[in-house]
Amino acid sequence: MEHIYDMIVIGGGPAGYTAALYGSRAGLDTLVLEKQSAGGQMAITNRVDNYPGFPEGIDGYRLGQSMEQGARRSGAKTEYAEVTAVRLAGAVKEVDTGAGTFRARTVVLATGAEPRELGLPGEGALVGRGLHYCAACDGMFYRGKTVVVVGGGNTAAADALMLSRLAQRVILVHRRDSLRAAKIYHQPLKSAANVELRWNTVLTELVCGDKLTGVGLRNVLTGEESRLACHGVFVSIGRRPATELVRGQLVLDEGGYVMTDESTRTNVPGVFAPGDVRTKALRQIVTAVADGAMAAQGAEEYLAARDGAPSPQAKNLLKDFPLK
Repeated sequence: MEHIYDMIVIGGGPAGYTAALYGSRAGLDTLVLEKQSAGGQMAITNRVDNYPGFPEGIDGYRLGQSMEQGARRSGAKTEYAEVTAVRLAGAVKEVDTGAGTFRARTVVLATGAEPRELGLPGEGALVGRGLHYCAACDGMFYRGKTVVVVGGGNTAAADALMLSRLAQRVILVHRRDSLRAAKIYHQPLKSAANVELRWNTVLTELVCGDKLTGVGLRNVLTGEESRLACHGVFVSIGRRPATELVRGQLVLDEGGYVMTDESTRTNVPGVFAPGDVRTKALRQIVTAVADGAMAAQGAEEYLAARDGAPSPQAKNLLKDFPLK
């Protein structure tokens, strides 16, 4: 007879392994499907300083491994395989992978979101060595130093303002002649004495030895090129949610993130979407962990009720954001 799990978790990051931990501790037969290694995006973070309980910080890879071990000790299983397709409707959901098809009565989609990259040579090798995608995570390492922020939206503006309270000098580089960020950010940026705005400018080069030492710049109007010495670069040009698997099955917002209620329930009964993959105000390890616990509780309640009724807020998702 084919095995049907109580809960399949797609993604082995903080949200996924927290859901697996809470689910397995509640007695749910739980399987985690992860295509690479435990931790997700967190695993490539050299040092995590803003996760409670680690006063000296911890590297992301080790934290991810610890989360996986905790879930496994509670009974959750892990299969390292890439998910290629999902079928979420019905009482039993199906998940296709390179290792075969797995079935479960509930699915937790914890696939996360990846930062959009600059696409410059050597970018990957400099991550954590002067190049960053999260100012809230890594800004503290640049107290009294010079940093570059790339982008023109709300995230870039908020990152520049946050870094202005830490760094000696902040250069905000934007390819257009005005910010796309909300008006609320404009005056504070102009008023910050240590923030410099470089309009109509793009990065062309990451200057480095063992670590980042500067950037190459080009004015898109004049073609003039220059170099700028700096200690760090924060790329704030958006994130890319990993939701292609569920497009047309779950309700997504304009940015491609899964729409959920605050308990991470989606528009499909028995399907939950915790962590960075869902529409939310703050994407951090600690918020992903909280979402994972909510998703496991939701799955437990769903299985106990057996009626499959989504919450009233989840019912309204289709009305505001029709399936695409």
